[in-house]
Amino acid sequence: MPEVIRTIEIAAPPSVVWKWFSTQDALRRWWGTPDLEIDLVVGGAFTLTGPDGETRDSGTVLELDPERRLVLSWLEEGTGWVHPGRLLFLLEPTDGGTRVTLQHDGFAGIGKANWQGVQAAYERGADAHALLPKLAELVADAA
Repeated sequence: MPEVIRTIEIAAPPSVVWKWFSTQDALRRWWGTPDLEIDLVVGGAFTLTGPDGETRDSGTVLELDPERRLVLSWLEEGTGWVHPGRLLFLLEPTDGGTRVTLQHDGFAGIGKANWQGVQAAYERGADAHALLPKLAELVADAA
């Protein structure tokens, strides 16, 4: 399955790292999206403006397992996507703290002829937006 994956180890237990996943305000801070609206329950909706300031992303909470995983459906509105992809955050305890994995997948199923170009853009964006390093910085600053 085509996917974009980034992983980081954070020197804090999952209970501490999870605080940045557990509220709309915390997600807004580390995603850098002040207009993020999310209902953090399974089936809850979310919307946000993408980093380009124009693209509107929306979806639903597919899975919510505190201190372990958050899974969202992910659809770029008005860009030709017919079906959503998926955004997964996985938290795994380690000897040194928590391994956090960010995974975007489902690109082949979005229904867009050039889904490979979308995947390539997300690959570049994963590094450019540096969400996981921002999360690690916020966790360290709060300690």
